[in-house]
Amino acid sequence: MLSSTRSATVRGAQVTAAAIVLGVAVAGVPQAAQAATTSPDAVWQQRASATYDAMQDALYTGSAGHGLYRENTDTTTGNPYSYLWEYREATQAALDLQGIDGVGPAYAHAAAARVDGFERYHAVAPGGRAGYESYLPAPLGTGGDVYYDDNAVVGLSFVSQYQATDDPAYLDHAEAAFDVAARSWNTDTTLTCPGGSDWIDRPDNTVRAANVTGLTAQLAAHLYEETGEASYLRTSTKLYNWNNRCLRESAGLYRNSIGDDGTIDPTLWTYNSGAMIGTATILYRATEDPKYLQQATSAAKASLRYWTAENRLQQQPAVFNAFYVKDLLLLDSVQHDPSYRAAAEQWATATWRDDRDPATGLFHFQPSGGGDPDWDRPAATLDQAAMIQVFAVLGWSPDRLGKVS
Repeated sequence: MLSSTRSATVRGAQVTAAAIVLGVAVAGVPQAAQAATTSPDAVWQQRASATYDAMQDALYTGSAGHGLYRENTDTTTGNPYSYLWEYREATQAALDLQGIDGVGPAYAHAAAARVDGFERYHAVAPGGRAGYESYLPAPLGTGGDVYYDDNAVVGLSFVSQYQATDDPAYLDHAEAAFDVAARSWNTDTTLTCPGGSDWIDRPDNTVRAANVTGLTAQLAAHLYEETGEASYLRTSTKLYNWNNRCLRESAGLYRNSIGDDGTIDPTLWTYNSGAMIGTATILYRATEDPKYLQQATSAAKASLRYWTAENRLQQQPAVFNAFYVKDLLLLDSVQHDPSYRAAAEQWATATWRDDRDPATGLFHFQPSGGGDPDWDRPAATLDQAAMIQVFAVLGWSPDRLGKVS
């Protein structure tokens, strides 16, 4: 573990080096342009705050409920608290609100409290295998499995809070979450396309998934950028390359998973596109290797053509789209392309218009988490949190978009 002084020094040196590179054309790569300099429309800030208020009113359990969330607005069935996935996305919503100029400080206390609340989901299994469990362990719940994608995105939230505060304790937590997610790497050399990240920490797992592999690669890239530790770079590139070798369908599109028997699940999801775009962008910043910018740009343009055709973006789960559009905006901070923000704004505008109940301020989607509104389906924490994240980051000043995580 690096000291906080060394971490800050490494990060400062890398950011300075990246800034120098971004002002110079690199052979074979379009010159990296500055992001748009105009301030974002305040409407996004207002929509983010309004949706957060609605989520808190309808789904937050308050201090009496240990600062947790319900899964949805139906209180007659299910668990008393949400799974880790919903809690993480609500936490990231507060973190992204914290990044809005002017109003962000009003959310700093909530962001810190939500991040601290991750520990309610943390447990150490017999044998010493620690991790964030899918449901609350005792005394608040019965516990759950350790899903590696959950642990990777918890790590990304710790990175967000570290970047917002420079408190080295958050970087330590991000590294600890990475240590859990990194256990997912499959070492069975007899499998079809050996390697890749297992989905769940269980002996009967048979799935190596694009989401775990890409999100863990993205977390490792962030940690390399923050610490300069070469092991993070090796892990990030190993996972990034495996996804491209074994699950890439075409530029920017990744099949869901491969089974240990070699069977491919061909389903395409926006967040798998996003994680790989985000990883390549961070690797470019951290290494100054132009191939990563080329790959990020190619993936972004090709995936946008696919996802914006035939209303596909609207049909994807809102929470997956939140990852995707935020990673597009992260790339935009390195090399500006107005099509990234345009696509994000078009989808966000249509979703605000079509899927939001103006009486409650809550969003309703199909059981898939996307598509046309289903007004009879209980409003879900996952969906509200996704929209808050998108609205909030669209409300960030352009010079902050490099801190998307």
